[in-house]
Amino acid sequence: MSFKAGLIQLRSSREMAVNLTEASKLIRQAASQGATFISTPEMTNIFEPDRERLKAVVMTEADDSSVHGFSALAAKLEIWLHIGSMALKGDDGKLVNRTLLFSPKGEIVARYDKIHLFDVDLPNGDKYRESETYTAGSEAVKVELPFCQLGLSICYDVRHPALYHALAKAGADVLVVPAAFTVPTGKPHWHVLLRARAIETGSYIIAAAQGGMHDSGRETFGHSKVVNPWGQVIAEAGVDPEYLLFEIDPAESAAARARIPALVHAREFSLSQVKA
Repeated sequence: MSFKAGLIQLRSSREMAVNLTEASKLIRQAASQGATFISTPEMTNIFEPDRERLKAVVMTEADDSSVHGFSALAAKLEIWLHIGSMALKGDDGKLVNRTLLFSPKGEIVARYDKIHLFDVDLPNGDKYRESETYTAGSEAVKVELPFCQLGLSICYDVRHPALYHALAKAGADVLVVPAAFTVPTGKPHWHVLLRARAIETGSYIIAAAQGGMHDSGRETFGHSKVVNPWGQVIAEAGVDPEYLLFEIDPAESAAARARIPALVHAREFSLSQVKA
């Protein structure tokens, strides 16, 4: 069964109330055009590189006003609302980078904490240490929706194909990759990685992204994309905040997997190390 979906590209700020307002405006616009499933980027609720300030302002899931706001919005619009990720307070003094999926009744039906954390020194001098702020997740999540099988992931996960293979082998035919890719990595890798994950798994990829220069001084790549199971880009944004609308037909995933049955052909193997 095909369905109309929407993707929201944002430029989240350091102010959570502003981000809730801006994201909600675009979500309403996409829903008004018939989208019944809508996806937003990583760090929808706040984009704050200062770790100490982030820890000071972030709330628990139960107390976060954005969680309550998006819940009410999903119920009002009667849509499935995938909030790509939010910074939320965890149980161990660190934060979690968490996906929340809301039903058309506003209920949280699925959660996913980002498994792979981005710790890297970039050639331009930027340093990222997500592990200093966030606790990594340890469980992959697939959700059975009325119209598709949805596999959850977040940003840096996209560089780890084993996660997507596991989700696809479990039946996921639509994979979401909400992100806040940097410009230096986005230019050479973003497009290629998304198409590769679609081709390898025969799945749709819905990748809502952050884009542009944020009020914190950080710049993200944008170019939110939707890729079909044959690896073709069927929708793409620029850099500025906007929404995209597109049709998803899970039958195309089954067709792609029948043509190239790579998931069925995957085998366990051992590794020999030979010193010549």
